[in-house]
Amino acid sequence: MSRIGKKPVALPSGVTASLESGLLTVKGPKGTLALQMLDDLVKYDLAEGEIRVQPLTETQRSRAAWGMQRTLVQNLVTGVTDGFTKVLEISGVGYRAQAQGRNLRLQLGYSHDVNFAVPEGVDVKTPDQNTVEISGIDKQKVGQVAAEIRRWRKPEPYKGKGIKYRGEFVYRKEGKKK
Repeated sequence: MSRIGKKPVALPSGVTASLESGLLTVKGPKGTLALQMLDDLVKYDLAEGEIRVQPLTETQRSRAAWGMQRTLVQNLVTGVTDGFTKVLEISGVGYRAQAQGRNLRLQLGYSHDVNFAVPEGVDVKTPDQNTVEISGIDKQKVGQVAAEIRRWRKPEPYKGKGIKYRGEFVYRKEGKKK
């Protein structure tokens, strides 16, 4: 039995959910998100301001999808009410970032600047030149954009230079002995 799957997803005030032809749609103050249902594994019940996810059968595959689908539904509700944010920190001499409309310009020690095109549905801000804030209503898109930006220069263990998530611990190594 899934402990996560048993919990219902509460719909806060101002959020509505509808279930039509295998598509769960959640509307809220920040926008609208949709999730394709797994018709053969789980079922969704909309009732009294909450969404319940139940497995259709007692097969291993159905029980495995149960908790994951409930978490995806929770992410829809959280996205349309609060949204999601990832913060990247850039450290290194001469490393900096600057938001320019729908592009992010990164200077990461290469012979050229990196121009990253920000996809629709995601906002990127640079409060200072060493911090990048990525926000949006879709958790998967926000995380994917953050991972793609981080991929340009991952933090290295000797000097700690690179792009890291806020709160990420970078294991530091001792340099070469003389």
